[in-house]
Amino acid sequence: MTTDLKPNSRDRLLEAAAALTYREGVGIGIEALCKAAGVSKRSMYQLFASKGELLAASLERRSAAYVAGLLPPDEKDAPRERILHVFEQVILQAADPEFRGCPYLSAEIELKDPDHPASRVARAVKESLTGFFRAESAQGGATDPDLLARQLTLVFDGASARAGIGAEHLDGFLVPTVTALLDAADLR
Repeated sequence: MTTDLKPNSRDRLLEAAAALTYREGVGIGIEALCKAAGVSKRSMYQLFASKGELLAASLERRSAAYVAGLLPPDEKDAPRERILHVFEQVILQAADPEFRGCPYLSAEIELKDPDHPASRVARAVKESLTGFFRAESAQGGATDPDLLARQLTLVFDGASARAGIGAEHLDGFLVPTVTALLDAADLR
C-alpha cells in the first residue's frame, strides 16, 4: 500500500504564506496566497478564520526550526561561545542571496499591531531569543545579564534588518561588535 505524500491544503497554505510573506511581505494578498498554494479562497477560510490567523500559524510552524538554526547544538561550550554562535549563524544566513532578514522581526515591523495574531507569535519567538541571551549571560557572569540580553537582541535585529535589505555585509563586522559587548559586560 502506498501513501500519498502530497501536502494537504492546510500545509500548502502554510508553506505559501511562509515563502511569499518572507519574500514579498505580510501585505501579500489572499488571492496570491491561495493561487500559490493551489487552494480556493473558500477553502482557505474554512481552514483559517482570517489571513492573520494563517500568517500566525505559518510563523508558529517554522519557529522551532528557525530557533534551532540559530542556537548552538549542545550545551558544552562556554556561554560566550554559545552567544557568538548565534551571530555566526546570522552571518552565514545573510550570505544567501535570498536572505531578507529575520522573518519574525519583519512581521512585527510590517504589521505594526502588537495584538495581531502573527505579531504575538513573532514577539514570542523574539522573546525566546532574548531569554537565551539572558540565560547565557547570567551563566557567564555578566554584570547585568538582562541589559546584555537586550543589547544582544538589538544588535541581532539591527544586523538582520541591515543585511536583509542589502545595506550591510556582516562578515568581519558583526562578531567583533558582539565581542565588544560581551567584554564590556565582563562575560566569561
